Amino acid sequence: QVQLVESGGGLVQAGGSLRLSCSATGNIFDINSAAWYRQAPGKERELVAGIHKGGNTRYADPVKGRFTISRDNAKDTVYLQMNALKPEDTAVYYCNADIISVRAGEGGVHWGQGTQVTVSS
Repeated sequence: QVQLVESGGGLVQAGGSLRLSCSATGNIFDINSAAWYRQAPGKERELVAGIHKGGNTRYADPVKGRFTISRDNAKDTVYLQMNALKPEDTAVYYCNADIISVRAGEGGVHWGQGTQVTVSS
């Protein structure tokens, strides 16, 4: 069964850095596009950054220049390097990926369970 497992969240002071990881496990053949979203309390889930299979990336305006999304195709893992963190970056961060599975019916868009990022002022 295909799953996305996230790690790397935590508590950090403003100006600090964190690196989130999202590993695809199970019957994985390949990952098409992948993205990180976040949801702060009382707010809707929003796109933070996305990366396509060829490596093209896109970022939400609030994180441009501070966050970097990358992928390691050999490890079926997507990363989000977050620098110069601000209190307004506090949210639950979710990984999203369009998976190609070797098993029929298991491919498609999957979500991770979410990881909490808290930035103190």
